[in-house]
Amino acid sequence: MNLQMNLSLANEYINNSQKARIITEKWMKDNIYCPNCGCLELVEFSNNMPVADFYCEHCFEQYELKSKKGETTGNKIVDGAYASMIERINSINNPNFFFLNYTNQFTVSNLIIIPKHFFVPEVIEKRKPLSSSARRTGWVGCNIDLSKIPVNGRIFLIKNFNITPKEEVHKKWSSTLFLKSSSMASRGWTLDIMNCLDRIVGDTFSLVNMYIFENQLRIKYPNNNHIKDKIRQQLQFLRDKGMVEFLGNGRYRKMH
Repeated sequence: MNLQMNLSLANEYINNSQKARIITEKWMKDNIYCPNCGCLELVEFSNNMPVADFYCEHCFEQYELKSKKGETTGNKIVDGAYASMIERINSINNPNFFFLNYTNQFTVSNLIIIPKHFFVPEVIEKRKPLSSSARRTGWVGCNIDLSKIPVNGRIFLIKNFNITPKEEVHKKWSSTLFLKSSSMASRGWTLDIMNCLDRIVGDTFSLVNMYIFENQLRIKYPNNNHIKDKIRQQLQFLRDKGMVEFLGNGRYRKMH
């Protein structure tokens, strides 16, 4: 995998954003495989298709690319219309997302893939409507808030200029596929518990550590009067899926 992009591809273009799109999409096509099935090449959709940017001819997974100049992604990614994004993540054809970072010299510094089953409505942040003086008065955009994605859902293909082995990427991808079959509501609970686990320092933890988040979860789920029961239920679910290990006496270990 060559981390240096080919700048000559955009010599005939003047607009900087168009140049960046041409260069980054070509680099993706030449270098990146399908994280789902391992196919060595992704295929570009036709221009102006109201879908994703790439798809895999073997497993038919779809991928959208978000690229940004700068060595790190940050927590919030500017996206398009809020209503359209919510509609997309609730559809059966919502894409997986690649987040690509590159230097001023167009060298890839980081590339993250976030599987589509980690996208729930709360990850999409609604921006303020455009003012009356704007050309699109009242238009409402959105941000993708990566801070609300559990660590297990942020899979690095490239991290700080270092390439992650393909086998490791596929293993991490496969470990969370159980979320695809969950409803949006039940998936939301699982992701909330995974986010709570990320906030606990160290690999081992107890139910007491998890109950610290009870009030926070009660605010989010005001109609649920059995938050502690739900926490235990979700830990059992994650145990059955190999995400945590039960050590006995109310103690657990995070699995990596």
